[in-house]
Amino acid sequence: MSDYVIRPLTVDEVQKAVDWAGREGWNPGHHDARCFHGTDTRGFLGGFLDGEMIASISVVQYDDAFAFLGFYIVRPEFRGSGYGLKIWQHALENCNAGNIGLDGVVEQQDNYRKSGFSFAYNNYRFGGTKRGILAALGAQPAARAEELNSLSDDLAAYDRQMFPAPRDIFLRDWLSAPSHASRVIAENGVIRGYATLRPCQSGYKIGPLFADDAEIAQALLASVLEAIPDDHATHDVFIDMPRPNAAAFALADALGLEKVFETARMYSGHAPDIDLSRVFGVTSFELG
Repeated sequence: MSDYVIRPLTVDEVQKAVDWAGREGWNPGHHDARCFHGTDTRGFLGGFLDGEMIASISVVQYDDAFAFLGFYIVRPEFRGSGYGLKIWQHALENCNAGNIGLDGVVEQQDNYRKSGFSFAYNNYRFGGTKRGILAALGAQPAARAEELNSLSDDLAAYDRQMFPAPRDIFLRDWLSAPSHASRVIAENGVIRGYATLRPCQSGYKIGPLFADDAEIAQALLASVLEAIPDDHATHDVFIDMPRPNAAAFALADALGLEKVFETARMYSGHAPDIDLSRVFGVTSFELG
């Protein structure tokens, strides 16, 4: 492998990894590359053979305590030759965070365990349509939800209760990205939940969907879904829900959503102390 070079990726090269993820069926968002890369510009790695990118991985480090692994992809024609293992080992060896999380396909759990990761819980991707979800929701007090396009100290503090590390850089880009629609609900000046909808290669994804209870989650859903153009009312809408949140799964059932995908959330250390009961939608499978 003397001609195999592993180095950090530029934002344009991260876009190539995002395109690969799309071909693998992971359905990334239109602006994921720039939002993700800005979070940790050294966290995205590429494997280059004779100058050609053939592999990718990301280990985005939020702080000294927590990082998240994703985009572990080797081009199909180069699989089985050790290039993937090489970039995997390089990424883990060069991450100094105390704990690393990942969302992996269930079939790869044993391989991740061999690298020191332990199973925490499953995430399930549910799908529906704007038309179907709004019909199931019925009348919602949409006026409770306000537009959100910038990060405040209060929102950062609220987000921190549901995520293992501060992620201000990511949230600033996520909330202001073109075509992302974010809404927040506050009562008496206290944030009770927020959500972001983004267009993807196929349909839309909602994440995060953080809410103090199912009623607030429903109101946020109704509000962000209104950002989808009416001529896209039958396009797919996806929400990734953590299995430990029984209220989220009850909501998915009540809305008639269909399970379309499943991942295993795993950690190299302990499962973080976050409030999964308020995580009605995971932000992303790539960055946690």
